[in-house]
Amino acid sequence: MPAATPGTPSLLRAMNDRAALELLLAHGPLSRTRIGHLTGLSKPTASQLLARLEDAGLVVATGTDGGRPGPSAQLYALNPRAAHVGGLDVTPERVLAAVADLTGAVVGSFELPYTEGAGAVEQVTEALGEAVKAAGLQRSDLHRLVIATPGAFDPQTGRLRYASHLPGWHSPTLLDELAAALPMPVEYENDVNLAAIAEQRLGAARGHEDFVLLWNEEGLGAALVLGGRLHRGWTGGAGEVGFLPVPGHPLVRQVTRANTGGYQELAGVQVLPRLAAELGIEATPGGTPPDAPHAPHAPHGPLVAEAVALLRRAAAEPEGPYLRFLQSYATVLATGLASLVAVLDPEVVVLSGAVITAGGDPLRALLEAELGELAPARPRLVAGQVRERPVLRGALESALAATREEVFDTSR
Repeated sequence: MPAATPGTPSLLRAMNDRAALELLLAHGPLSRTRIGHLTGLSKPTASQLLARLEDAGLVVATGTDGGRPGPSAQLYALNPRAAHVGGLDVTPERVLAAVADLTGAVVGSFELPYTEGAGAVEQVTEALGEAVKAAGLQRSDLHRLVIATPGAFDPQTGRLRYASHLPGWHSPTLLDELAAALPMPVEYENDVNLAAIAEQRLGAARGHEDFVLLWNEEGLGAALVLGGRLHRGWTGGAGEVGFLPVPGHPLVRQVTRANTGGYQELAGVQVLPRLAAELGIEATPGGTPPDAPHAPHAPHGPLVAEAVALLRRAAAEPEGPYLRFLQSYATVLATGLASLVAVLDPEVVVLSGAVITAGGDPLRALLEAELGELAPARPRLVAGQVRERPVLRGALESALAATREEVFDTSR
């Protein structure tokens, strides 16, 4: 189909189609009259638009707005089956896959324990295949797949960097092998960057153009959003703040070999049991209370689980040794965060990852106070709102954004 030129009826139709689809995505089912009011279109034009989108399989009639005075009006909704996308969250513990429809609803998922020695391609295809099966689809039904990993694939070499702890993902031919094994376009993104995308689209960073997301689970990381766009850096390593040299810990040299750095050693998850022990706080092994039921598929490793349990206990009773524990942790977190704030001057800092969020409002308030003394600017600190699998949610949102751009463009 020839490209539409400015001002032509085909271009205006495509613009109106897209506006209506965006409204249905944002508001859910709408009547023809309501779509006309929201778009400024006449009733005949709105009717023609809906008929066109129904014929294209993008919109479906779904019930009526019964219960109001007067005749019931037919409601129209975005067709969730018009497109599907996939997302994968890969960690050294597991591969988590999910499939979402065009509205963003998750329709299938699967978790595969990471098996050291198994090929990355095999684990990706197995996890994705099971998630697709759970959704009642075929892999060829997916329009796009976004894979989240620690570190980042260097755009110059195609090799994974900053993630030596992820076995089986460092072959120079891996991206070519995955492309050959998967029938849909595949994109790769850093896991913390995708958590930021989830917060930008669905959570605490909505409406903010400049923000930092500080993440702490197995490792410390950050995502940098400047002018509304992710800043990835020349090799994809922007935000790898665990390698940041900081006061309070000796310099770590040859950081890529050690896979650690000063900020990670000062404020990473591994320091929390030590901080607690210094204050006489006993840790529960594995982070699970003795009377709690066994969780066979725990979302985090034992060190993270222990840290989360410690912080939750401290946040629930922030006084005495528990308050000093939170203060100590706020100080070491603020030490590295102050450098980010001094360089980037963000409007908002989103605190995310299981470890930081376990400290709740008490830790956030203490961290904000410490940062106010260490940094020249005072950004607002907010807790991440996407708590359920934020990295996977970000992978799906990233895939959906690109897919909707294609599907909603009815001028093609």
